[in-house]
Amino acid sequence: MEKLPVVFVGHGSPMNAIEDNLYSRRWQQLGAELPRPQAILCVSAHWFTAGTRVTDAPKLKMIYDMYGFPEELYRVQYPAPGSPRFAGVARELLSAQIDNGWGLDHGSWSVLRRMFPQAELPVFQVSVDAQATPRQHFDMGRKLRELREQGVLILGSGNIVHNLSMINWNMDGGYPWAETFDNFIKESVLDRKFDRAIQYERAGDAAAYAFRTLDHYAPLLYVLGASDENDEITVFNDACMMGSMSMTGYVFSESGKERTV
Repeated sequence: MEKLPVVFVGHGSPMNAIEDNLYSRRWQQLGAELPRPQAILCVSAHWFTAGTRVTDAPKLKMIYDMYGFPEELYRVQYPAPGSPRFAGVARELLSAQIDNGWGLDHGSWSVLRRMFPQAELPVFQVSVDAQATPRQHFDMGRKLRELREQGVLILGSGNIVHNLSMINWNMDGGYPWAETFDNFIKESVLDRKFDRAIQYERAGDAAAYAFRTLDHYAPLLYVLGASDENDEITVFNDACMMGSMSMTGYVFSESGKERTV
């Protein structure tokens, strides 16, 4: 069986689920380019829990975990089936707890409805452990890596820079510190110096502004852990927006030349 890629998406505003823009169009293109998986494992910033949890329900309920947006956004449906089989494998690999009190949150469905709009592929979520260190997040990604060999697409959804307290809704690019941090992580990823991404404080002052908690950054660490040293690395949606948010994403796929899209 073909080894499936592992992907990190900077999901940004929930409005990307319904707006036609450069980011959502690239997600759509990405879905057409990726090999068809047996199932999709989502590690979303928006399921931030004490300990690691996994959903194994046959169908995941929609979670509208955002406030103050247009009514159209709360009517979005993504009726993908669940994946009890692969969720069980992930639970064993991580010694995790099953928790079907959650479902499919907007960190997942806002991206998946663009990448795989037919909603026919089985999906399950693994939570971001709020008690884990950056190294532990990376190590959990290492444990999940074998799922790639079983036909599972691992998708991390968050933002490398995510500081809502400093958002400027009228700003197109990023503040200098946001660009500095995003570039530090990008260089670390492309050079395969993952310890720099784990020890992100090495970015200096920019790291202190990049995020307040690990929820949106940690999904990248799971993805890096699930990558293989021979993977080709593709960068997409390489940009910061609204001052303090990065949309940059990465695809790790079977070997080839690194490239930026």
